[in-house]
This record gives sequence, C-alpha cells and structure tokens, in this order.
Amino acid sequence: MSNLEFSKMHGLGNDFVVFDGRVKNPGLSAAAIRAVSNRYTGVGCDQLIVLEPSKNADVFMRIFNADGDESGACGNATRCIGAQMIDELGRDKVVIETISGLLETEQASGGRISVDMGPANLDWQDIPLASETDTLHLPIEINGLRDPVAVNVGNPHMVFFVDDASVCPIDEFGFQLERHALFPERTNVQMAEVLGYDRIRLKTWERGVGRTLASGSSACATLVAAHRRDLCGRTADVIADGGTLSIAWRDDNHVVQTGPHAVSYRGTIDPGQLDQEPST
Repeated sequence: MSNLEFSKMHGLGNDFVVFDGRVKNPGLSAAAIRAVSNRYTGVGCDQLIVLEPSKNADVFMRIFNADGDESGACGNATRCIGAQMIDELGRDKVVIETISGLLETEQASGGRISVDMGPANLDWQDIPLASETDTLHLPIEINGLRDPVAVNVGNPHMVFFVDDASVCPIDEFGFQLERHALFPERTNVQMAEVLGYDRIRLKTWERGVGRTLASGSSACATLVAAHRRDLCGRTADVIADGGTLSIAWRDDNHVVQTGPHAVSYRGTIDPGQLDQEPST
C-alpha cells in the first residue's frame, strides 16, 4: 500500500492532521487515528480531519478527536479547511459540511477566515443533558468551581467563570468534568475570566483531547454564556493560550468566529506503521 499524504495545519496552536479523502478515503480505524494523533510516536495533533465529497457543500469535513472518537464541529479546523477550499476554488466564500451541519466560511480582513458556526443551542435537550436542567445555572461544583453554563455550538460545552484564568485548575479537573454524568456525550470544559465587556480570557479542555491552546467552538460557547450572564456584549475578543479569536453572537442566533489559520508542513505516513484495526 502506498504512503498516505497529509497536511499539518493549526489555528492558534489548535493543530490538525488532514487527509484528503475526496478521491480515496484512507479508511482509518480508531486505533490508526490514535496512532497518528500521538505526539510521541505519531505526527501529533488535537484532531484528525478527513475531507470527503459532499452533495450539499463544497466539501465534507469529518472530524476525529485524538482519542479516535468522532466530533461534531471544530471552529479552528473549519477556518483551516475553509482557507484551503477558498484557495482551491478561487472564491471568497465556501460551504463546509460537517455532521453538525453546513458551515458558511469566507475570507475576512487581514488574511483571516470567518466561519458561521450555526445557532447556539441552549435547551437542555439540545446540549444534550441527561435530565431537565436550567442550562444557565448547572448544579455542578468541584473544589470551588461552581455554577457553570451549558451551551451547544457544534459540541456540548460547560463554561465556568473564574476570577483568574491564569491559575484556574483546568488540568486538574478537566478530565473529570468532561465525563460528568449530566453530559451523556461528554463535554468541552471552559474556564473563562471576563476582562471587560468585549474581552474574555479563556482556558479550554476539549473532550477526547485534553487541554488545548485554543478551540473555536469553545470560544463561541464562552461568548454566548457570558452574554447570557450579562457579563459582556454580543461581540468580544476571546483570548486563548494560542491567540485571539473575534466572536459575534448575531441577532439571528448564529455565532460567527474570525481568526487566523496556518499550514505547518506536509508529509506522508506509511500505513503499515499505524497498526490499524479491521474496518467495520
């Protein structure tokens, strides 16, 4: 079997290994995805992306977390793939299909890319939560962290507001909170410090990955949660460890994120080194 070509991309340090499967899908098993994503013995990434043909959009983007599970949406990856498709098709706007829906993506100022991440889902059944709960005030408390907000922007999110994001215990409690019983599909965890009416400092733990330098959907969910708590306006700069995203929660309930993108390098992988499980 010939080597598999890939691209290594990132948005604010949130990094991806991308396979173009529009002609021939690489058919990676969960074990192979974990092998590629491993930062010590593989290429290393937060998410693995496979591009596929789409009848409804310019491309279908399938997203896998580093643990091999499929994810609904990834804002930073969408910007990277959006930039690739804009360049490939010679257009200013493209549409990317994911399992969470169609994401309209367009060129923005300063070489940045904007992505309409779709509507913010606020009802407990749409997060989803395991039981009927006020999503603005979840009954969750751990070591002084309490009263988070639940939002779904492509993925489930749990947002805590903290006094100082630089010392928040996301590494200590992220894994436990990701698997809280109230979230049957697990959840991303955000710890956010509101710096002003248009600025938020953010630390992110992504389900199936762990702590990441940035997360587009997490930044979107945090802006929505902060506005619902009357802590900020409908637009803000969300400052992650890897850099800043501009987030807007429009009056039509759609959330738009704008930020940079980058291609780190391209390479090939010998599929024989991936110890793939049989396809099912």
